[in-house]
Amino acid sequence: MLPSKSAKSKRPCMTIKSQPAKSPIWRKDFPILSRKVSGGKALSYLDNGATSQKPMQVIEAIDTYYKRNNANVHRGIHELSEVATAAFEGARSYIAKSVNAKNPEELVFVRGCTEAINLVAQAFLKPRLNPGDEIIVTILEHHANIVPWQMVAQEKGAKIRVVMVDETGSIDIDSYENMLSSKTKMVAFSHISNVLGTVLPVKRMVKKAHAHGVPVLVDGAQSTPHMSINVSDIGADFYTFSSHKAFGPTGIGVLYGQYHHLETMPPYQSGGGMIERVSFSQPTTFTKAPWRFEAGTPNIAGAIGFAESFRYIHSIGYEAIHAHEQYLNSYMHDMLGQYKQIKVFGSTKDKAAIASFSIDGIHAHDIATILNSEGVAVRAGHHCTMPLMEYLGLSATTRASLAMYNNTDDIDALARGLDKVLEVFHG
Repeated sequence: MLPSKSAKSKRPCMTIKSQPAKSPIWRKDFPILSRKVSGGKALSYLDNGATSQKPMQVIEAIDTYYKRNNANVHRGIHELSEVATAAFEGARSYIAKSVNAKNPEELVFVRGCTEAINLVAQAFLKPRLNPGDEIIVTILEHHANIVPWQMVAQEKGAKIRVVMVDETGSIDIDSYENMLSSKTKMVAFSHISNVLGTVLPVKRMVKKAHAHGVPVLVDGAQSTPHMSINVSDIGADFYTFSSHKAFGPTGIGVLYGQYHHLETMPPYQSGGGMIERVSFSQPTTFTKAPWRFEAGTPNIAGAIGFAESFRYIHSIGYEAIHAHEQYLNSYMHDMLGQYKQIKVFGSTKDKAAIASFSIDGIHAHDIATILNSEGVAVRAGHHCTMPLMEYLGLSATTRASLAMYNNTDDIDALARGLDKVLEVFHG
C-alpha cells in the first residue's frame, strides 16, 4: 500500500503491476528473516548495501567444513588437508568461472574490497607512480576507493582528480574523457554507487582509459548480488568484490587481476604459504600469483562459503533476481514519491535497488531509530562517502537498500515507519 502525501490520511491501495511475485519463494532459505525484533515486530531488513543475509545453503556449507573437513591447506599430506585444499582451490575455480575470468590464477582471495584496493594501490600503482602523475576517481566513491589512492599519491607527489555527477547522479562522461591524459596512471571507480544506486558505464569508461594506456580498477562491492559479472567482457585490469554483500560470509573477498599484472607485482604481505625458499644466505624467493598475495592461513571456510553463495545465486538466476529487485525498486520509489516531505537522491534510468533520502528538519539517525522501533532496518549516515555528501550539501541520508529476498511487505513496513516518523516530528 502506498502512503498519501499526508502522513495522517489513509494510504490508498497500490495497483500491483504484472511483475514478479510480491514475495519470492527463495525468501524461506534465509532463516534470520523469520525472527522478531524490536519487541515482537517482524524484521524488514533493508540494509543490504551494508551486508546481506545468508541462506541456509551457505551456512550449512561452512558448518560442514568445520564439522568434517577442518584442516589447513596447501601444506598437509593427510586426508583432511587434501580435502580442505581441494575445497579451497575448488572455490577459487568456481568463483573464477562465475565471473568469466580466463583462469583461476587471476583471482586472489583477500578480506574484502578494501584489502583488494589497498593491495593494488601499494603493490601495483605505487612502484609506477611519480611526482606530477594523476589518479582519477569519481565523486561517488566509497572511502575504500578513495583513501588508498590518496595515501600513495601523497607519498609519491601525485594528484587525485575527481569526476563529478549531474543532478540525476549520472557520471559526467565527457569530463571523465577529458581528464584522461599522459599524466594519468590509474583510474578507479565503482560499478554501482552505494548511495545513489547509479550503475556506471564501466565498459565505456574502461575502453576510454585503455585508449590512453591507463589501467583501471573497478570496485564491484555493490554489483555482484544484483547482476552477472563478466570480467573479461568489462575488460578492467582489476575488479574486486566481497562475499558478505553477495549472501556469503564476512571476512573474504576477491581481487581479480589480469595475470600479466599479477605476475609482475611484488608481495603485499609476507609470511607462510607465499614463499618458494627462505634463506639467511641469499634473498627469499616467492611463489607465483595468486598465492604470493595470500600470506598465512587463508579464510578457508570463508572461501567455501563464498563459492556456495555463487552456487545459490546461480540456482535462482540473475535474470529472476534482477526482475524481482527492479519490481521492488519501482514499488519503493513510487511509495517514497508520495511523500512531499521526502527527497530521494539519485534518479538515473538504470538505477540499482537503493533509495537514499532525507526529510526536511529530521536527522537521518532519528529516522532510522524510529524505523528500527517498527522492525525496519535501514542505514543512516554518510555511508562512507563524505565527499559525495559534501557535494550534495548533506551530512547524512537514510538509505534503504534491497536484496532478492525482500518483498512488498518490507516496503509497506517502511511506509508505516515513515508515517510514524512524520507523526512524531510533524504531528
